Amino acid sequence: MAPENDSSVTEFILLGLTQKPELQLPLFFIFLAIYVVTVVGNVGLIILIALNRHLHTPMYYFLFNLSFIDLCHSSVITPKMLMNFLSKKNMISYMECMTQLYFFCFFVISECYVLTSMAYDRYVAICKPLLYNVAMSPKVCSSLMFGSYLMAFSGAMAHTGCMLRLTFCDANSIIHYFCDILPLLQLSCTSTYMNELVVFIVVGITIIVPSLTIFVSYGLILSNIIQICSTEGRSKAFSTCSSHMIAVSLFFGSGAIMYLKPSSAGSMHVVNRTVAVFYTVLTPLLNPVVYTLRNKEVKKALLKLKVKVAYSQSK
Repeated sequence: MAPENDSSVTEFILLGLTQKPELQLPLFFIFLAIYVVTVVGNVGLIILIALNRHLHTPMYYFLFNLSFIDLCHSSVITPKMLMNFLSKKNMISYMECMTQLYFFCFFVISECYVLTSMAYDRYVAICKPLLYNVAMSPKVCSSLMFGSYLMAFSGAMAHTGCMLRLTFCDANSIIHYFCDILPLLQLSCTSTYMNELVVFIVVGITIIVPSLTIFVSYGLILSNIIQICSTEGRSKAFSTCSSHMIAVSLFFGSGAIMYLKPSSAGSMHVVNRTVAVFYTVLTPLLNPVVYTLRNKEVKKALLKLKVKVAYSQSK
């Protein structure tokens, strides 16, 4: 990572979701409730998968990592947002801002590739069931996760390293509720060409390549499902994929709108912040809900855990 630059700005002001004082307290309680549910949902799913042997499969190995990433991703953004709702002047130091930017990029990129790995897992399970144990062996799953985190590390280092090279002179008001790439670039008093090139390359690869991979995987899955004779078989195949498709649509859709829009749309600050809420706050909340409510195996494991707890308490 590049050394800290000679920026005269030592702290930034986060303008938040809104500047209307009457909305600050209601928004605080709304996002506090969302964060509590997010933490409980993802921690609960992590514990459930860890304790239940029937869920020690590749699909739930990826879901375990997805829940961990969502928990960390939400914790990087939401606590600071909640503090800002109650503060009159929402300050964040230069190094805190760069740190938040790094971990935000890391967990966003890693989630992209974990969702891609989950799509590949579903493709093998439905289209190549006889080869599933070989194609999705523990070594392959570990390699996919290592690759996901490696790509996340590389992308986050590229974004943050380039940002540390910029100089911020006088303007220090970030028109956002966290230190995101594009709002920070607007404050720089030096050339941001290299940063914009990195955004174009890294974000392009991170969104387009996984999206195409997922699209192709589900195209092959759909063609395979159509060929299934029994209605019950088709229904089961659709149910195993639908929850993942919901998660993918929400995450990649909002990310593409935010980072791959035309540069002329850069002044749409309200739209940007609203879209950002989807992939920073709502997606970590919805993932455990979607995968729990639409997954029979998770429901069964949850029911068994409740029975065990009730039985142990009755003794």
